Amino acid sequence: MGRDLNKVIVDVTVFAASQIALFYAVRYVLSNLDPQKTDRKKQAKKSQELLNTLKIGDIDLSELELDEYEQAIAGEIVPPSSISTTFESIGGLDDVINQLRETVIYPLNYPELFKSQGGLLAAPKGVLLYGHPGCGKTMIAKALAKESGATFINLPLSSLMNKWLGESNKLVAGLFSLATKLQPSIIFIDEIDSLFRSRATGDHEVTGMIKAEFMTMWDGLMSGDDARVLVLGATNRPNDIDPAILRRMPKRFAIRLPNHAQRLKILRLMLAHATLSPGFDFEELARRTDGLSGSDLKETCRNAAMIPVRELMREKGGKGIKGMEEAKREGFQLRPLKMSDFIAVDSHAYSHVDPSGSGRRYQVPGNDDPMHEPLD
Repeated sequence: MGRDLNKVIVDVTVFAASQIALFYAVRYVLSNLDPQKTDRKKQAKKSQELLNTLKIGDIDLSELELDEYEQAIAGEIVPPSSISTTFESIGGLDDVINQLRETVIYPLNYPELFKSQGGLLAAPKGVLLYGHPGCGKTMIAKALAKESGATFINLPLSSLMNKWLGESNKLVAGLFSLATKLQPSIIFIDEIDSLFRSRATGDHEVTGMIKAEFMTMWDGLMSGDDARVLVLGATNRPNDIDPAILRRMPKRFAIRLPNHAQRLKILRLMLAHATLSPGFDFEELARRTDGLSGSDLKETCRNAAMIPVRELMREKGGKGIKGMEEAKREGFQLRPLKMSDFIAVDSHAYSHVDPSGSGRRYQVPGNDDPMHEPLD
């Protein structure tokens, strides 16, 4: 009898041990079959490190409970401390900046002031910056992230793409749930036309699902009227954007090529730290650079600033390494920039720049309506 009891105990023990071993073996195999396990761990670690450095009011973001989709998006949050661009460093767009302060920053940060009038004064759910390439759309977005005090999520298209069916939709839902938890929030989509092109019958099923999910979460039954989540888009191809997306972006700001006064301000900002020769004529330089965008002007200044450097390299470099070492000990003394560096026949700093906005028109459909007239 005792022998039989011992045999039963041994059999039960062996069976229990085998089941436990089988459980852990199956779990190990399944975990290693997950192709996204490593990526999710990296995303979770990156997002946690980022949240540990951020703080919104009295909220300790490090204690937030985020699911795997929210963690994947949290890695795209841009800390304001990592941005050096401010509104003061943007030249020639004062009208746009003032309106962004009034329609975006103040409603997001002071909702109590805009609760009256039946919600008519609330912050818009979408803002579109459109116009010529290189005229400051992305710079405005950076400055907005720096000065708004809102959680700024820079959303690249790749962060929503997933090869597994349905995962992209869950990432979109995670994007808006994270933005709601961290509100006030700004979701920035650069080149928004690439993600939200006009829908057509030939679109891929996944692309259509992403657009539908995004619009549902953005302006559908899942979005509350008191949510302080704004979608900010930038594009130089506004006519390619789906009309349903444009409807959700009632505030649209045209960022046009700078006029003479704006170019003058941009040039003064760009050359503020450069050593200039006495009597440098900013007015003449602004006149000669007609038709150039802000990025074109920066490239023009860079080309001109290279001329004194090139002269020094040719002068000292002609003596070999000893000449350059001598110049280094002297502190690389560069001569001041002259007007001739920009307009001389042998340099033509500005003529080497291809105007990025020449011969193009950027008009949003429906902007003939005076209610949506672009800024002058």
